[in-house]
Parts: sequence; structure tokens; C-alpha cells
Amino acid sequence: MNYRKPRFWHTFMQQKYLYLMSLPFIAWVFVFSYLPLWGWTMAFQKFKPAKSFFEQDWVGLQYFKELFQDDSFFQALRNTLAMSVMGLIAGFTIPIIFAILLNEVRIQVFKRFVQTISYLPHFVSWVVAAGIVTKMLSTDNGAVNDLLVGLHIISEPIQFSAKGNMFWGIVTASDVWKETGWNTIIYLAAIAGIGPELYEAARVDGASRLQQVWNITLPGIRSTIIILVIISIGHLISIGFEKQFLLGNNLVRDYSQTLDLYALNYGLGMGRYSFGTAINIFNSVVSVLLLFTANGIFKKITKESII
Repeated sequence: MNYRKPRFWHTFMQQKYLYLMSLPFIAWVFVFSYLPLWGWTMAFQKFKPAKSFFEQDWVGLQYFKELFQDDSFFQALRNTLAMSVMGLIAGFTIPIIFAILLNEVRIQVFKRFVQTISYLPHFVSWVVAAGIVTKMLSTDNGAVNDLLVGLHIISEPIQFSAKGNMFWGIVTASDVWKETGWNTIIYLAAIAGIGPELYEAARVDGASRLQQVWNITLPGIRSTIIILVIISIGHLISIGFEKQFLLGNNLVRDYSQTLDLYALNYGLGMGRYSFGTAINIFNSVVSVLLLFTANGIFKKITKESII
């Protein structure tokens, strides 16, 4: 114990400038991530904005009981989990495949052109992206309907925006189109870190390109994939509401409402701030449990973890 203390302060003095540089980031995390947790007390109060903290009426777990007795909550939970799982599967497999295919391209001009084109949708706001998707799926000269009719797959245009059973797929496909190029960046960086001598040795042994991908590329980016999967599982229940809000309408409401939209409509929209806070606490607690569960499972099976 006497040895560790001097060693810590010795390291601290050696790296004092690094510690000082980290202070603004620590302050930012504290102010924007930990200080707002004080607002969680509203979930246990009958919160009235005009009253001070000590004048609020405490109601215990009343709003959590109301939450778990509301059928709309379970419907929103179903929609959230369904779109999250679909997005998790598509959002990982497609960028990995795309990154591997890009890595195999030997014509650098074509490779950079494809990368640039694939990155562009990420920088478009969801307001504009949703407008593009809606127009593409429109029955009036929509590209998707025109293509399907032209190929004689369907006889007349389909009103995609009115089909609730198609909404999850539309949201997932839209997210893949918008984010695939951006998500490939980290996989391309991980692939670039694999030693070229491994590929040279594999070619000398007569390995095909597919065998090189399976035995060198995928194992080389395995740690990156696992870490990103664990983090994404932690966010399964907190997928936001922008895509669903912009692409949805009253006709598909039963399929488009996520937990965040539920909190917005039934919490802030109705002035029920305590109820909205209870929903967000549920989201946060479940997210933490999912994160630790996924981390524990992957740590036991693959020996890879983030904690």
C-alpha cells in the first residue's frame, strides 16, 4: 500500500498536463450526463412546474404502476424491440460485407468514388432523408412502384406509407441506406490494421480471396465487431424517434410508435412530466441491464468485453 501511493502521485506529476487536458471533458460529462439525473426525482413526484422541489407531492411508484398497466406502453415496447433487432442485424452484417468488398477493390479511383457516394447520405438530415424515402415509395411516379410495375412483379402501385406491416422494414432499409457507408469506416480502419504479410503468406499457400477473407479478414476485425455489437445491444431500447416520427403517420401508428415517441406524446405532449420521466428511467435501466448482460455473455464465450 505504501508503494502504490507514491507511484500514483509520481505518475500524476509526470502526466499532469494530460490530466489537466481531460478536465474539460470530465466537466462536460458531469454537467450533461450526471447532473441531469437529479431530474429523475420527478418520476416519484406529482410534479408541478410552478412549485419548488420541497413543495412537490411525492407519490412513490404511482407512475411506474400506470406505465405497466398501459397497453400502449407494451405496444411501443414491441415496436421498439422489433425495429431495434432488425436494425442491429442489418446494421452490422451489411456494413461488414460492404467494408470487405471495398477492401477487395484494387482500382483506387473507383474505390474512393464508391466510398464517397456511400458516405453522403449520412450527412443528410433525417428530415430530408425521410422526404426522399417517402417520394421513392410514393404511388405517384415513385421509383420503387414504377420499378416493380415495370418488372411485372405487381400489377398496380402499393401504398407503402399506409401498410403498417411494412413499416418496420421501411425504417430498417432507410437506416441501412443512410448509415451503411458511414458505419463501414471503422471496419475499413480495422481491416487496414491487419498485416499484409498474412495475406501474402495465404496467397503463397494457394488460398483464394474468399478463403483469405474468412480466415484472415474476419478474425482480424473480430474484436471490433464484438465491441460494437455489445455497445449496440446496450442501445436496443433507445433507438430515438426521428425516423419513426418522420416516416410514420396515423395509418401506421400501431407500428411506428417507439418508447421515445410514447414518452413524447403521453409525457411532454400532455404535460405529464412525471410520467414521461418514468418512461425514460425505464429506458435507461433496461439499457444498462442489456449492456451488462451482453458484456457478460460475450466475455464468457469469446473472452472479449468492454468492461
